[in-house]
Amino acid sequence: MASVIAAGAERDTTFKLRWYVLFITMLVYTINIADRYVMSTVLEPIRLELKLTDGGIAFLTGVSLALFYVTMGIPLSWVADRYNRKNLLAASIAAWSVMTTMCGLSRGYTQLLLARMGVGIGEAGGTPACNAIIGDYFPADRRPMAMTIFALGAPIGAWLGADMAGAVANAYGWRAAFLVLGVPGVVLALIVYFTVKEPKRGQLDAVSDAAAPTLKESLKFIWSQKAAFHVIMGSGVSALWGWGLMWFTPTFIQRTYHLDVGSAGAIVGPIHLVMGISASLLTAWLLARPAFVDPRRIVYLLGAVTAVATVPSIIAYYTHSLPLATAMWWIFIPAIYFYIGPAFALGQNLAPPQMRAMFTAIALLVANVFNLIVAPQVVGWMSDYFAGPRGADAASLRMALLILAPTGFWAAFHYFAAARTIVANQERAVGHV
Repeated sequence: MASVIAAGAERDTTFKLRWYVLFITMLVYTINIADRYVMSTVLEPIRLELKLTDGGIAFLTGVSLALFYVTMGIPLSWVADRYNRKNLLAASIAAWSVMTTMCGLSRGYTQLLLARMGVGIGEAGGTPACNAIIGDYFPADRRPMAMTIFALGAPIGAWLGADMAGAVANAYGWRAAFLVLGVPGVVLALIVYFTVKEPKRGQLDAVSDAAAPTLKESLKFIWSQKAAFHVIMGSGVSALWGWGLMWFTPTFIQRTYHLDVGSAGAIVGPIHLVMGISASLLTAWLLARPAFVDPRRIVYLLGAVTAVATVPSIIAYYTHSLPLATAMWWIFIPAIYFYIGPAFALGQNLAPPQMRAMFTAIALLVANVFNLIVAPQVVGWMSDYFAGPRGADAASLRMALLILAPTGFWAAFHYFAAARTIVANQERAVGHV
């Protein structure tokens, strides 16, 4: 009798710990996205103060972060697959939070550039470590649901970075927006360090190997997983499409409809919060259904939602009507959250336990090259090109965004293509579906 009670108490403790870690990592992701998205909100005030072109501001704010994010992502994930992930995560949070604060204290182009580079280095160690930790707290059939709860950090963070930071920037200047987001991250780093327990690798998988593979072996394995390639490309192109459009959307609203930074943030912020959370919770509920144990149904769902949502994403930047554009954003923006949790989870199930942080880093490398380098820089260059000598304006930015919007159909293709081999690939990686 005593052993039964002890076993029940142990299960209860494990359940509470599992959900506590999931909640804390969700907060980490929230701060991560907020610190990144605030730059998009204050893009136009920074551009005007520093007298930059659209291409110039894209390099300063997006490419500078991404170059260090993608450069450091692989080596930091190599560390995460071999050493204590909780310690790496705490150090990463502290680093990017301090550098976010430094963005707010910067007094010129060079200082802001260096601070953004520092943010990229810190953020590179965050999400891969979170994904790997969650993967060892939840079994394979619960990971899609758990990763979708984790992904709630994206809409909450985007709301903080758009609505709240926009209001602060409008009242106190763009630098203040970075200060109010940077300081809480340092506190969260201490919480992670002192309260999160490092789990045993592969403890919930049928396939587990004590030795971590080399980088070459990890890349070779992932390349051999056809479904993994398509999931990585699907999520990467989704980031190019959805988050690439979102990067310039506050600026587009300010220029096209002659609104200030606070008013523009107030339009998209509530959409991120309400519809982003709703989409994430709906995804979590769906993926907890028995029918979605089959990973083919997950990628079919992702493909269908992405393809359908691409249509309003085109209309939003084509119309000259703010009410119609706003209505289209209420339909389109939820789709940029719908894929995050499932894509993370599919990645965790398509890689063995000792490759999970590396798999996440590779997926994030692809996504962030598309999202933070290709999308903002190409859109900025195209906007400058279409504007000609007169300088970038609302019309030139509209043309550039309309060229980007149809890429959602490209992302949908990869999700559908993953369905062909995803069952066999998951069995190979974790030993079961």
